[in-house]
Amino acid sequence: MFKSVEESRIQISELMLPSHANFGGKIHGGYILGLMDQTAFACASKHSGSYCVTASVDKVNFLNPIEVGELVTMKASVNYVGKSSMVVGIRVESENIRTGQKKHCNSSYFTMVAINEKGKTVKVPGLRLGSKIDAKRFIKTIIRRESEVKKEANQKEVYKNVDNHLKLLNDYRVEIAIK
Repeated sequence: MFKSVEESRIQISELMLPSHANFGGKIHGGYILGLMDQTAFACASKHSGSYCVTASVDKVNFLNPIEVGELVTMKASVNYVGKSSMVVGIRVESENIRTGQKKHCNSSYFTMVAINEKGKTVKVPGLRLGSKIDAKRFIKTIIRRESEVKKEANQKEVYKNVDNHLKLLNDYRVEIAIK
């Protein structure tokens, strides 16, 4: 069974209230992350027809601050499927509701895993790619996943042989006092 990207695409909007603000008067990043996680859950659950849990979140960069009174919209779609996992891409935009000005505030990728009532993973439907942008997102996820595997291998090498890598520190503001 396959489902199209469009079948599980969702969009959620919420007005940002003063209670969502941090000490600097901007919307708290943790609050936005919580909304993103809920959005990823909704999108993945819609695709899989199952309860889903968050396995990982890939790189979250806050590009622009979100102000109290702005309307925040989360746009989510399944970009990739494995056997029981899905990568949900989320784009966060804010809109000044008085002027109509919109800002791209964040984009991130959530890996979600479908599970049954007993907590065991379940197979998810395949993904029907109906456009070149759908194919591009799937391919980009494959490349990101392959890059992550290489990165993890490189980091393990540093832990195994730190002496071979100490020279990398020469250009940084550190004093080596290893005994």
